[in-house]
Amino acid sequence: MSKPLIHICLLIALSLAAPVIADEPHPGSEAFIERVVGEYGLDEQYVRSMLQDAEYQQSIIDAITRPAEAKPWHEYRPIFLGQERIDGGVEFWRANQPLIEQIVEQMGVPPEVIMAIVGVETRYGMITGSFRVLDALTTLGFYYPRRADFFARELGKYFQLAEEEQLELTEVRGSYAGAMGIGQFIPSSYRAYAVDFDQSGSRDLWQSLPDALGSVANYLKVHGWQPDAPIVLPVNAMPEDWDRELPIKPEHTLADLVEMGVAFDDQGLPADTAATIIELEAVDGPEYWIGLNNFYVITRYNRSPLYAMAVTQLSEAIAEQAVLALESDT
Repeated sequence: MSKPLIHICLLIALSLAAPVIADEPHPGSEAFIERVVGEYGLDEQYVRSMLQDAEYQQSIIDAITRPAEAKPWHEYRPIFLGQERIDGGVEFWRANQPLIEQIVEQMGVPPEVIMAIVGVETRYGMITGSFRVLDALTTLGFYYPRRADFFARELGKYFQLAEEEQLELTEVRGSYAGAMGIGQFIPSSYRAYAVDFDQSGSRDLWQSLPDALGSVANYLKVHGWQPDAPIVLPVNAMPEDWDRELPIKPEHTLADLVEMGVAFDDQGLPADTAATIIELEAVDGPEYWIGLNNFYVITRYNRSPLYAMAVTQLSEAIAEQAVLALESDT
C-alpha cells in the first residue's frame, strides 16, 4: 500500500473514531438570553433558536482587526477619493435630484454630504454587505472580548429591530460589523434615527431611497448639524513645537487656536466658534486641519477622523463637479 493511501486510511479511521460533539452554545449566550428576555420582553425560545442558528465567522474577526481606518491618511484617502467614486456621486445626485432636494429642505443637510456618506459607506448602495447580520453580531458579541459588550447590546437591539420592522432575522445581510442598508446603520442607530421618509409604514434602508437617504440626513441633523456652516478650515501654519493632541470634539475656540500659534483663515467665522485641531498622517509628515462642529457631527456617524475627512473631501469634490453637471441638465 502506498504512503499516500495509508495516510488517507488513517485519517478516515481517526474521523470515524472521533466522538460526535453536539453544537455548543456560544460563550455567554445564556446571560445574554436572560438579559434580552428580561429587558425587551422577547420570547426566550425564539432567541435561543436564533442563536443556535447563528454561526461564528472567523473572517469577521479578521476584518474587524484590520479596518481601513487603521491605515495612515495618505493610504486611506485614495480608497474613497478616486474619480470613479466622485463621478458616481454626481450621477447618483442627478438621478435622484428631486428626492434629494426634498430631503435637504426638510433636514438642512447639504446634498453633497449625504452623497459622500453613502458613497463612502456603500458606493451609493451598490455594496451593502454580504455577512449575515446575525452571524456578525453574534461573532463580535461573544468572541471579540475587546468590544463584546457593545456588540452584544447591538445583537439585542437587532432582535428588537427585526420584530419592529418585520425583518427576517436570519436573512438580513450587512457589513462585518452588523451595519445595514445603503447608509450602513447598526441596529441601535436604525431604531433611533431611521425615518419613514416615503411614509410607507416601514423604514426600509435597502430598497427605499427616500428612507435610506432621509435617514442619513436625519442622523446628522439629530446630532447637531449646523446648516450653511463649514466643516473644516485649512491650516496655513502650525507652531514648530506643536505637541498637543486635542479631542475630536471641539472644546476650544478659534480664538484659542490663534493664541496657541495656529495660523489660518477664519473665513469670517466668529472668534468664539468651537474648534479643534485634526492631525493626519501624510506622506511627508503631519497634515493639519481645523475641525469645526460639523466635522464632529460626521464623526458621530463613524468616530474616525480619517472617515470624517474622507467624507468632507469627497463631498467637496462631488459638489464642485455637480455644479456643472446639474447646470447642463437645466
